[in-house]
Amino acid sequence: STNSALIMSLASRWHHDDYSDDAERIGFYGTRGAFGCFSNFSKHPIWVDGVKYATTEHYFQAQKFLDPRESELVRSQKSPADAAKTGRSRDLHLRRDWERVKDEVMYVALREKFTKYDECREALLSTGDAVVVEEAAGDYYWGCGENSTGKNMLGILLMRLRAELRAEGAGDGVAVVAGGSAS
Repeated sequence: STNSALIMSLASRWHHDDYSDDAERIGFYGTRGAFGCFSNFSKHPIWVDGVKYATTEHYFQAQKFLDPRESELVRSQKSPADAAKTGRSRDLHLRRDWERVKDEVMYVALREKFTKYDECREALLSTGDAVVVEEAAGDYYWGCGENSTGKNMLGILLMRLRAELRAEGAGDGVAVVAGGSAS
């Protein structure tokens, strides 16, 4: 599929040539700074299938469980850190297909956030062709890991979304003028 090819291309770029001197890299970690909205902990609620999630982290963690009571337990946590902690609990029953579906679950969350919130979409599109990297030294799947040896899957999914938003023309021809109105 087209998405698979795009992800393979982005993953290859991440692992092979993104650290050459001429490659631009935009790193993020946490909710502060120009790219803080890239974090799954950023306070940008999303709605999926008519259900509100306080953050993309709440959504992602809640999707680990098919039992509606377990999913709701995660969704209702006060903070994204609490949602993550609850979602990682092995007292709950992780869905069997989780490893197979988790990337697409994350992509659904990102797409919801970055299409709903103009400031997030604009921040992502402002990265141009730079390699987007979640600088989480302890996370070898979603982040870059220590010494950039991780998969950086969150960065890869953000770059996939950036490419798709560009292809859809998101942000094209819209200029924000003084007073905050679009023209």
